[in-house]
Amino acid sequence: MKQGLIALAILMMAVVAALGYQWMVPVEGGGAGRARPASLVNTVLPVQETVADALSAVGSLKSRQAVAVTAEVSGRVVELNIQSGRAVARGQLLVRLDDRQAHADLQVAEARFADAQRQYDRASRLVANNSIAQSQLDELRTALDVARAERLAAKIRLDNHRIEAPFDGLVGLTDISLGSYVSEGETITTLDDTAQMELNFSVPERYLGQLQLGQPVQGESPAYLDEVFSGTLVELGARVSELSRTLPVRALVENRDGRLRPGQFMSVTLTLGQREALVIPEQAILMRGADSFVFVVDGDVARRVRVTLGSRKPGQVEIRSGLTAGDAVVVTGQDRLSNGETVRVEPGDGALQDHRLAETKAVASDGTTP
Repeated sequence: MKQGLIALAILMMAVVAALGYQWMVPVEGGGAGRARPASLVNTVLPVQETVADALSAVGSLKSRQAVAVTAEVSGRVVELNIQSGRAVARGQLLVRLDDRQAHADLQVAEARFADAQRQYDRASRLVANNSIAQSQLDELRTALDVARAERLAAKIRLDNHRIEAPFDGLVGLTDISLGSYVSEGETITTLDDTAQMELNFSVPERYLGQLQLGQPVQGESPAYLDEVFSGTLVELGARVSELSRTLPVRALVENRDGRLRPGQFMSVTLTLGQREALVIPEQAILMRGADSFVFVVDGDVARRVRVTLGSRKPGQVEIRSGLTAGDAVVVTGQDRLSNGETVRVEPGDGALQDHRLAETKAVASDGTTP
């Protein structure tokens, strides 16, 4: 009986040893002993390009010249040449008021002036012969000067019945019609010179040291999508706002086709400077807190490198430090890499899809879930 128990114990020990051996030795083709495949990636070389330091702001448009056309005298409208939105030239007649009384007043003033001129001329001849006193001649000279001034005033009153464009521009809306009576000082219409538009916006004070007259400005309007209007910085304000800590500035934007209107809103980009720099696709950048990294392929190994970023433009970012022109930067699949990992560079842009396909096959082979 005792010998039977000993034999049973030996048999059980042999079974346990066999099971342990099978557990320790990996099955051929199993996942425990298989080496991790190289990660598939795409790379690009940094490109030397011209990059710009620029700031964005919002601004509004204003006419280079703008006036409210008003009546300087009262009267009834007898001629009206105003069409809203129409371009007019400097000196073009817009409105003429009834000027019959003004014409009559001018004729009276001219007659008085002519009479005063005759009396003065006659007295000048007589004073040479001592026929009249010098004091009388002086009185006549004063009367002549007064008559000349009255004639000029009458002529000005007559001219004020003609309302002309003071400069080239676009006429605005008007409520005046032919036969209407307008009073002195009443606004008739508006006139805007829109060949060039003033674009007013503000710049944060931290950029003051970089501002220079002549810097290029680009504006975009919601009214004209995907279209850029170019201009130039022409004026800088004298004071920084204590409330917003910004400096008001002004640019001139060309508007020869007349599509831009006073008061219109615009998104502004002011270019502060340009330089040559290394540029890579923005998708290559990995962020870890405040730090930026990229993966660089060295042989067949991915190496993580800290970089300093600069200016950005759509899809690209400037690298100020950390890379050279010959570094192969990973742009696809970098979010799955670790420092020192073996990689295989694939041509084209399908490395990420190939990488995921390889992982899917590995999962199917292992029978495990990642």
